[in-house]
Amino acid sequence: MSQPTLDHAQPWFPHPQAAPRCERDGDTFGIAANGTRTCVGGWQLRFVGIEPGRRYRIVADVTHDGVGEPRDQLRCSAHWSDLAPGAHPAGSGINDDTLPHFDGPDHTRFARELAAPDGCEWLTLRLTLRWTANGETVWSPPVVEEIEPVEPRPPVRVAVVTGQVARRSGIKTIAANIEFYAGTCEAACRAGAKLLVIPEIALQWGVPGHGLDLALPVPGPETEVFADLARRYGARLCLGMWERDGDAVYNSAVLIAPSGEVDGIYHKVHLAADGEDVSGTLPGDGFPVFDTEVGRIGCNICMDSSCAESSRMVGLGGAEWLLLPIMGDHRADRFTPGPPIHNDGRWLAIQRTHAMDNQLTMVIARNTVQASCIIDRKGDVLAWNDGDQDFVLADVPRDDGYRCWTGGCFRGTNWMQRRPGLYGAFVDVECFGSARP
Repeated sequence: MSQPTLDHAQPWFPHPQAAPRCERDGDTFGIAANGTRTCVGGWQLRFVGIEPGRRYRIVADVTHDGVGEPRDQLRCSAHWSDLAPGAHPAGSGINDDTLPHFDGPDHTRFARELAAPDGCEWLTLRLTLRWTANGETVWSPPVVEEIEPVEPRPPVRVAVVTGQVARRSGIKTIAANIEFYAGTCEAACRAGAKLLVIPEIALQWGVPGHGLDLALPVPGPETEVFADLARRYGARLCLGMWERDGDAVYNSAVLIAPSGEVDGIYHKVHLAADGEDVSGTLPGDGFPVFDTEVGRIGCNICMDSSCAESSRMVGLGGAEWLLLPIMGDHRADRFTPGPPIHNDGRWLAIQRTHAMDNQLTMVIARNTVQASCIIDRKGDVLAWNDGDQDFVLADVPRDDGYRCWTGGCFRGTNWMQRRPGLYGAFVDVECFGSARP
């Protein structure tokens, strides 16, 4: 396999007043701040020998001195074109960010594996210093090497399995719930579903009694019914239930693998106010993301949806999917006293925002069926239940290739724009936002 070669290097800057001081010493590339806070720019290096569809590993090492916040002030971006030195990258072709790895106070490595898009002949790397009046950097010669291709990943057929509320008449026992949901899951499996999501506390929903009395062990005889389905159809199920764990009871989302094994459990973190939170149910203490055969999965349950941090933590964990068993979201009902009246518009605004903000596919299973849905990371609704279907299906691509109008990757742009050093209030236990007097 032929390897790309560097054939041209030149300084770049958006405006003469912003230009940093750039010096080349043999194979290394120096970028120093110009003493003003308008400073932004550096070197751009053009590589030839790029072949569309091939996969490349890009590595660029930089040592720095006097750079206050490397996460903000250093950048190495990849542009799949012969980019002019003063060109704004937006709309100038396909572009990607490499990801920084901080190897100490004065060294950062930018690296990423990327596929060359159709039609490209060049790769231009921009090595950038920005947003600082001080500091010096020395970049080692970047390495661009072709690597083995990755096999395309097939789409995943996803089902939101709720059954119709009208069919639930008379269900008052756990055994009846198991029969109801297992039968509906089997119908979805026969339709080809490989990832199935069932509503919140589905096994105990509508059963008289207290959650502390109705909770079940995991795994147990009740979950084995669904484990058998998983094994027979090679499917993965997310099962909502009250879980008994020794002296604790959790509102849980239980992941059952195609092998029938329980390989993940999420415990609801934000218990519903003025009821569940004082019921004896114990809240969870984290947002795990599970590696599975259909991709990385995270979960929220019901009231978790009301806290932006819940989906954000799942997204930060690298999830491709957020599974959400839910009874409802209080923000998607009336804003006046009285019986709740569901509002589809606000519901979609909430769930589409979760999907787009965190660049994952939302799979939402509502106990009362209406508004159960599947939403991709563009915010598009792939499947929707008006309340009259036992389940809804969607084939969700894993290798989607979604990009912004600028040519940037949806996921890359979404995560690389973040400035974590400014988000201290997110974890300040004494911050109550606008609830403060």
